[in-house]
Amino acid sequence: MHAASQDDIVSTICKKTRNPSFCFNVLKSAGTTDLKGLATFTLNLAHDKVGQTRALALSLASKAADPKLKERYATCAEQYDDAADDIEDGKNDLGEGDYNGVNIKASAAMTEAGDCLDSFTQPPKDPSALSGNGKTVEDICSIILVIANLLLGRD
Repeated sequence: MHAASQDDIVSTICKKTRNPSFCFNVLKSAGTTDLKGLATFTLNLAHDKVGQTRALALSLASKAADPKLKERYATCAEQYDDAADDIEDGKNDLGEGDYNGVNIKASAAMTEAGDCLDSFTQPPKDPSALSGNGKTVEDICSIILVIANLLLGRD
C-alpha cells in the first residue's frame, strides 16, 4: 500500500513540472512522501546545484579568453550568487511554514538561472557544462514551485 501512495504523490507533483521524467528520478530518491520532507529535499538539491554552478561560472570567468564570454560568465556567477541567497531564504521560509515565501524564492532562483541561460543565446556559444547545469537548476526549482503550491493547498 505504502509504495502506491509514494507513487501517487510523486506523480501528482511531477506531472505538473517542466521536466516530469527528471522530477520522477529526483523524487524517487527522496525517501519520503511527506510534502515538507520533499520540499526540504529539493531545496537542498537546488542549493547544491546552484553552488556547483556558481563555482563553475567563477572558474570559467577566470579562464575564458574571449572577453564577451568572460563577462557573461562573471555575470552568471553573480546571478547564481543571488540564486543561492534565494534558495537559502526559501529554506528558512519552509522552516517557518511560509510556503508562499518558498514559492517566491524558488521562482526568483529559477529566474536567475534563466537569465544566465539567456545570455548565451547570442554568439559566442558557451562550450561548457554551464547551460546544462542551468537547465537542471530550473528543473529543480520547477519541482519546488509545485510542492510549495501543494503545501499552500493550491492545485
